[in-house]
Amino acid sequence: MTETIVEFDQVQRWFGASHVLKGLSFRVPRGQVYALLGRNGAGKTTALRILLGFLWPLAGRASVFGHDCRQLGPVHRARIGYVGEDHRLYPTMTVRGAVAFEAGTRPLFRRDFAERAIARCGLRPEQRIPRLSRGQRAQLSLVLAVAGSPELLVCDDPALGLDVVMRRELLDVLIDLLADTGCTVLFSSHFLQDVERVADRIGILHDGALLVDATLDELKRRVRRCAWTPRDGALPPSGPQVLAATKRRGCHELTLLDATPATLAELAARGELAPPTAPSLEELFLDLMGGGPRAAFAELAGAAGEGEAR
Repeated sequence: MTETIVEFDQVQRWFGASHVLKGLSFRVPRGQVYALLGRNGAGKTTALRILLGFLWPLAGRASVFGHDCRQLGPVHRARIGYVGEDHRLYPTMTVRGAVAFEAGTRPLFRRDFAERAIARCGLRPEQRIPRLSRGQRAQLSLVLAVAGSPELLVCDDPALGLDVVMRRELLDVLIDLLADTGCTVLFSSHFLQDVERVADRIGILHDGALLVDATLDELKRRVRRCAWTPRDGALPPSGPQVLAATKRRGCHELTLLDATPATLAELAARGELAPPTAPSLEELFLDLMGGGPRAAFAELAGAAGEGEAR
């Protein structure tokens, strides 16, 4: 069995009358890149703050490296790298000073690695932190976090606020930095095309719990999208295989789960069916957030791929 690095077990958290997490459960095994997705306010940041011990669950349990997140000490924290959406760095420092500071506070910090990575990013050691652009601060924060040799890297929407060019550069830096480390990664993001480039598995948060918890390979294998034009007033299909049926000009866009040859043959008999294709992660996310039948999506949460990550 692969070692579990991160585990949420029926975690609940509320703030006054606002119940943000309502039984969040998932696991991240060693070496996996797990993306936690959801709309604004879904609870992604709350979940990551609980994992890091900044907030406590009010019910359930969260653990990292098998240790309760409420009891993380310096030894455990030294094994975790963190990059937040605000990329906080000391404003009185230069790039060189930030590297020296991190080298003095993290026992496994790889200074030569950091200096090479900073050079690849086009940053100069003498640049002062306040003079860096948002994208440059994001890159520097990521380099410093990875140079600390973390076993777990936690990133809370690190590309938020960056333009498309800087997002691509930040993503390339992340891929480059993680290529040889085997580091486990848990990150949240609003940029689903970026997620598709780096994630092994995704969890989609809605109403305080996961609606989807599956590998990208599994989603591509099990979910299909197709255009269907009804014939003779036929109604769009419904049932456990239909994740979404959206009416477009003259046709319906269908998102199907585990569609059998019999299902496709029936659709072709009742109308004109375009060849099914695998949806993008963004299309699947929009189908889910658009109010598709939640019971159908439940098939992709928990039971799917259980042998790999549960």
